[in-house]
Amino acid sequence: MSREKQENEAYRWFVTARSDLDTARLLSMHERFPHACFHAQQAAEKAVKAVWYALGADPWGHSIRKLIEELKEVDLNAFDVLKPIISSGLKLDRMYIPTRYPNGLPDITPDLAYEQEDAESAIAASESVINRVREYLRYDV
Repeated sequence: MSREKQENEAYRWFVTARSDLDTARLLSMHERFPHACFHAQQAAEKAVKAVWYALGADPWGHSIRKLIEELKEVDLNAFDVLKPIISSGLKLDRMYIPTRYPNGLPDITPDLAYEQEDAESAIAASESVINRVREYLRYDV
């Protein structure tokens, strides 16, 4: 893939991450807290994948923590820059499955398990990931 295509693909993933974060905020405002948590997770995941695409690499998986840690094998500088947000990624990783499936948590549905505080925390974690990625990729958006 040419450098131009890499940069374009990275930007597409980053813009989509920002859109997912906006969706998380809207869902939270409408008290759809588990869905807000999931979209916050998706936003951060896509932002980290934008870094992979910018480096000309193919990301695999949905764990934000793993995606960041595996950057060590691709670009040590990128890993060093994103390392401080691993804890935010881990927080969001825990929201990937149970926010969506009625059997993700024992004897309770996502709508009963997630509250406003959870959505706010997920959105804040996602914002920290996206902001760090934005700084690394030097995007003005």
